[in-house]
Amino acid sequence: MKPIGLLLILSAFLSCLACSRNSSKSSSPTLEPHSGSQDSVIFDIAPVDHAPNRWRGTYTSGGKVSKFIIEIGPAKAFNEKDFQMSSGSGKFLSQSGSEPGVFLANLAKALQAKKVPTNVHRVEIVPFDYVILGQHQSRSSDGGFGDSPNGNWTAMKIFLGEGENVGEVFLNFNLAMGKAEFSIKDSDYGDFVISQLAKVL
Repeated sequence: MKPIGLLLILSAFLSCLACSRNSSKSSSPTLEPHSGSQDSVIFDIAPVDHAPNRWRGTYTSGGKVSKFIIEIGPAKAFNEKDFQMSSGSGKFLSQSGSEPGVFLANLAKALQAKKVPTNVHRVEIVPFDYVILGQHQSRSSDGGFGDSPNGNWTAMKIFLGEGENVGEVFLNFNLAMGKAEFSIKDSDYGDFVISQLAKVL
C-alpha cells in the first residue's frame, strides 16, 4: 500500500476532532463498554498466540461465525503544530471457515452502504493505514470518547485502499474487555469499505 501523506493524515485527524462522537469530554464518560448503536458493529477480539500486535476478531449471530485476524504495526508519533499524532500500518488476514454473511449485512447497515457484496473474491490479506485518535479513553453513554476518567479504549481511524481510491472507517477497541467495533466515518465510504472488508471477513 502506498503511504498516506502527512497532509491527508492531518486532515483526517482534524475532521475527526470535529465529530461529536469523538469529542465528548463534557458528556461524563464512564468505564462501561459502549453497547453499540445504529452506526457501529461490535465484535469480540482475543490475542493470537500471545502476540502483542495480533488479535482474532469474531462476530457471532444467527448461528454464523465470522472470523478474521487484525494485525497492527508499530505507531510512529510526530507533532504537527499543536497536535501530537501517531500513525502506522496494519492488515486484516482472512481465516478459513469464516461465515461472514450476517456480519457483512449488519456492517453494510451501520456504514450506510447501498448494497452487501456478493460473489466476493477472497484474499489472504487486506492492508490498511491508521491514525490513532486517542488512547486510554473512556466511553460515554452516547458512544463518544473522553480521557477523564481514563479508560481502556483506543480510538483509531483506518484507511483502506491506495492512491486516490481510499475509504475510511473507525476501528475502536478495548483489549481489557475483549471488544472492538467498526464505526461509520462517512456514508460516502460505505460501499467501498464494505467491498474491502468483505475480502477477508
